Amino acid sequence: MTGVPLARLLSKRGFCSRAEGRRLILTGAVRVDGKPCRDPLRRVPAESSLSVTGREEGTSQPLTLALHKPRGVLTTTRDPAGRPTVFQLLPPGTPRLVAAGRLDQASRGLLILTNDTALADRLTSPRTHVPKTYHARLDRRISPEETARLASGVVLDDGERTLPCRVSLLREGTRTCWLEITLTEGRNRQVRRMAQAVGAEVTDLVRVAIGGLPLGDLRPGACRVLDAADLRRLSATIPA
Repeated sequence: MTGVPLARLLSKRGFCSRAEGRRLILTGAVRVDGKPCRDPLRRVPAESSLSVTGREEGTSQPLTLALHKPRGVLTTTRDPAGRPTVFQLLPPGTPRLVAAGRLDQASRGLLILTNDTALADRLTSPRTHVPKTYHARLDRRISPEETARLASGVVLDDGERTLPCRVSLLREGTRTCWLEITLTEGRNRQVRRMAQAVGAEVTDLVRVAIGGLPLGDLRPGACRVLDAADLRRLSATIPA
């Protein structure tokens, strides 16, 4: 069976949770490639263009935030187990936002939150290949040959090969090293799985840039509103 369940794709793109996605689909608020869809069981190509109408009722102005996600915090609206989420870090009164992409619980760094669903779609669509830059600490030093392997693409544990990417050595100690890795795709836990493909483990991972927007000196747990200049930097490397 081909394609991705529509509710799952909505969640992956950062529009909403899967449960909310199913509700939105049933209400007719979701369009796939410009056409409305009311079937929550429908599977669609992963590269489909998605839009959600009526999400911003009561929001007078578009809002996009940069947030420094700390380690141990989930990129989700709510967690049944009561673990902290990124939305609990936002100031009181912040309008409803969605996460344009994710970071796993053990990772930290730049996360974009927005009520601009078109921007969220552009940031998360596999068609746009938005560059995302990470700093990864590995549990051992890595050879130039292994660095070249990572840059040219490695086969992951699911048998899929990663796209070529930029990899450079930032610094190394006697037993560990830090790499800078810039990806143009967003596979699940990709940096960690790439390291495993060359026999290493990631012990710390921080996303330092999305598109042309750097994390900068934003402290863990803090967020800031992106102004017009920030949005231009963010969009500079995203195809229209």
